[in-house]
Amino acid sequence: MNDQERLRSGIIAGLSAYVVWGALTLYWKQLHEFKPFELVAWRIMSAAAIMALILTVTRRWGHLQPVLQSRALFGRVVLAALLLTTNWCSYVYAVVNDHVIETALGYFMSPLGTIAVGVIVFHEPLSRLQRIAVSLAGLAVVVLTVTYGSVPWIALLLAGSWSLYGWLKKQVPLTPVESMSAESFVVLVPAIIVAVAVSGKAGSIPNTADSLHLTLILLTGLATVVPLMLFAWAAQRVPLTLLGPMQYIIPTTNFLLGWLLYHEDLPLSRVLGFVLVWIGLVLITVDTVQRSRGTRSVDRPSVTV
Repeated sequence: MNDQERLRSGIIAGLSAYVVWGALTLYWKQLHEFKPFELVAWRIMSAAAIMALILTVTRRWGHLQPVLQSRALFGRVVLAALLLTTNWCSYVYAVVNDHVIETALGYFMSPLGTIAVGVIVFHEPLSRLQRIAVSLAGLAVVVLTVTYGSVPWIALLLAGSWSLYGWLKKQVPLTPVESMSAESFVVLVPAIIVAVAVSGKAGSIPNTADSLHLTLILLTGLATVVPLMLFAWAAQRVPLTLLGPMQYIIPTTNFLLGWLLYHEDLPLSRVLGFVLVWIGLVLITVDTVQRSRGTRSVDRPSVTV
């Protein structure tokens, strides 16, 4: 496979991953009758089962030994798993409780949250465009707090947990398969406890799910793993300057679904908050492209005549 074919396959995989992630809102909406935390518990159990199968087929169980041998690495994996679970719970709660548009806001704000992590944790300097973008995000939160009548906690929780999760993932020297496996196994026991604890209650999955819903619930692990594997394939073949803007497919899909399909409230004042975030994202994209070009210019060898 030549470089152009690798790039093409990576772009297809990346677009497919983001489209699937965006479309998962439709998937979770079919399960709105069940409790969000119970759904996430079943999702974790299903994902853990699939990852165990993958590790068995590929004979990669031994690759998880570093997690058990290093206390620091184990701690990062546990924290990453907790952040991912927080993100999943927030997202599923929002979708089944008719806050799809707010999930869109959260994922639109995630790149800005990543910048905030860089500044707060790593004391990275901000460029002029980044400062403007972060200021617009802060103003957007104020505007949306006023229009919602409360702080948009779901959006902030989604953006914050995903940004911190991305930061931690950079400190975990594992492949996507091994990392996802370790994270699933770490929270598996709590997930089983939650599933068992609520199984006897009215409205629980074991008591009320018909065959269709039960099939969808059992497949939540597959719906989790497939886009992850597609993204991992794309990340190895597509430049970040091209892969990064693709992530906006997810919140754009959620925004359109919440507005056009589920008819959630979207007054003009709330649109203003989104516009402020969108302007910030444009500025971040421009800044990223400019930095990328500058890096390539520096790296390009000079030509003497």
